[in-house]
Amino acid sequence: MNRFLLTTMRRITTLGAMGLGAATSGCVNVSAPDKPIVINLNINVTQEVVYRLDSEAKTLIQQNPGIF
Repeated sequence: MNRFLLTTMRRITTLGAMGLGAATSGCVNVSAPDKPIVINLNINVTQEVVYRLDSEAKTLIQQNPGIF
C-alpha cells in the first residue's frame, strides 16, 4: 500500500473512533440529596482486663489494705 492510502485510512479510523466516542458519551448530573445522610454505626466495644499479681505483692496488699 502506498503512504497516502495508509494516512487516509488512519484519518478515517480516527474520525470514526471520535464519532463513536461522542455518540456513547453521556451526561452526568450531580445533585445534593433532599434528605440528610444517616450513617448508623452499631459498634459494641468490650474490654477484658487480665491481671496477674506477684505473690509477694499480693501478700503485701492483703497485709496493708489501706495502702491504696
